[in-house]
Amino acid sequence: MIKPKRRIHRRLVSLGLLLVIVGGSGVYESYQNNIPGTGDNPRQVEKNKNASTSDLANLDYQGTQEIEVNNNTPTFTKSELNVSNGSWQQFADLDNLNRAIQADALLNKNLMPTAKREPLYVNPTGWHNKRIKGGWLYNRSHLIGYQMTGQNNNPKNLMTGTRSLNSPEMLKHENDIAYYLKQNPSNYIRYRVKPIYRGNELVARGVQMMAESLNSNGQPDNQVSFNVYIFNIEKGVKINYSDGTSVVNNNY
Repeated sequence: MIKPKRRIHRRLVSLGLLLVIVGGSGVYESYQNNIPGTGDNPRQVEKNKNASTSDLANLDYQGTQEIEVNNNTPTFTKSELNVSNGSWQQFADLDNLNRAIQADALLNKNLMPTAKREPLYVNPTGWHNKRIKGGWLYNRSHLIGYQMTGQNNNPKNLMTGTRSLNSPEMLKHENDIAYYLKQNPSNYIRYRVKPIYRGNELVARGVQMMAESLNSNGQPDNQVSFNVYIFNIEKGVKINYSDGTSVVNNNY
């Protein structure tokens, strides 16, 4: 069987060097015209191959939208890979700012929906959408994609994501997972998606996605295995992550 992960992960850039954090800080906000965002000249940061959530939150986009975390190796514990209770999904409660925090699942083909998806109407935090060249700036991005478990208008499963974050970046991984589940209906994929926020900002700076495929006995089979971070950016647009407003570079 073709291993889907080999098709997509050649393009990933590893978080190679240690992120230097002096006194718990050493990282500063990049502001241009008083708007925190992607910027045309992002500050240079070294990248940590064992990045924590706080490390990821402090990274700025430097031209590569998807990067590897922990050498692309998932960090699930043995107990988190337990399949004895069968498939499941769960979503962390919204935080005090009503932000989606994390989604976890033990995916199996039996969770995949058969009904057509209904239109989305839930507006996640920071939802200030606008038309840009080629379409809308933002999508209501599912943490766990609809095609995997049928969750749709669940506020705990939706975040404000740029069009490029949602598709192709997240979608390519979701499609690989869906393909594996359809080809291996007795197997599982342990899955976690976590929006990464900087402080009290309402729009995530990016999303960490982690997956590990398991045979029917719960043993990793290395068919699908990844740990990546995707920046929530859109080329030609400066996003104010504190509230989701944005400025379009009309010369882009």
